[in-house]
Amino acid sequence: MNAALSPAPGRSVVVRVPATSANLGPGFDTLGLALSVYDELVVTALAEGELDIELTGQGIDDVPRDASHLVVRTIAYAYEAVGRRMPGLRLEAHNVIPHGRGMGSSGAAVVAGLLAAKGLLAGDVELGDETLLRLATELEGHPDNVAPALFGGLTIAWVDETGPMHKKLLVHRGVSPLVFVPEFTMSTSVARSLQPLHVPREDAVFNVSRSALLIAALTQSPELLLAATEDKLHQNYRAQAMPETTRLVLELRAQGFAAVVSGAGPSVLVLADGPGQRLAAAEFVATQIDTPWEALMLAVDFKGGTVKEYAEGSTQTA
Repeated sequence: MNAALSPAPGRSVVVRVPATSANLGPGFDTLGLALSVYDELVVTALAEGELDIELTGQGIDDVPRDASHLVVRTIAYAYEAVGRRMPGLRLEAHNVIPHGRGMGSSGAAVVAGLLAAKGLLAGDVELGDETLLRLATELEGHPDNVAPALFGGLTIAWVDETGPMHKKLLVHRGVSPLVFVPEFTMSTSVARSLQPLHVPREDAVFNVSRSALLIAALTQSPELLLAATEDKLHQNYRAQAMPETTRLVLELRAQGFAAVVSGAGPSVLVLADGPGQRLAAAEFVATQIDTPWEALMLAVDFKGGTVKEYAEGSTQTA
């Protein structure tokens, strides 16, 4: 039996997805934090077979304008997963999340595509949170970025015999994120290829203790963030591929700032324990570091990705 075509051409939804920072030091492939930088998209159903893509913002010269666009591929993946034929699409995307900088741009694109599909299919097929996380993980390969992009806040992600799971936690109001973004990029696949298959037992125990401490620091005791963000599982192994990032992390930590590689890098995330410490970190980098870094003073996004449907000039959550 052929898959049904849904929805009718003309339905339009707007999607907003936050940037994310994964790992947070010791929480390799497990912890992620949603940040207040957002990609925004308007996706409209057209007659089957039509495709129109308009892009503005970050990285648009390197993004395809055909069916290979990651958002379009994700929408197609979602439609196939629920047994529906995808309509034609008009995609209007404003990219604000930096590409290739360790701020979850590919995860955000996947989440944006899934939320667009959720909005376009509303009233026909319902895509719940578990399905969204499962499809996002299948496409992204691991849930540490897509979980906070979907649900916001601080997320712990893991995979069991039933599939990917997550727990969302509220971050202490004193935690003040700061991201230093360089001009150069880093390939996530290259960064991951530098990881060894086995690590010393003492390093594994070290990271278990720091990951547990990091949850306490982010939710209850921000004054513990410097100790809680120590890592021996991934950052040292990737250092050779991004020496400027490694140098900035080490210099910030020597000054008492809880600095880590953001995701696979090369951006650097500082988890300050208050606005004053965040300002001090930004001033230190601006005055003492020769390599140019753009300082983004951000908030933790607590909402996660959203999708709304346009209906006669008004919007309502899909």
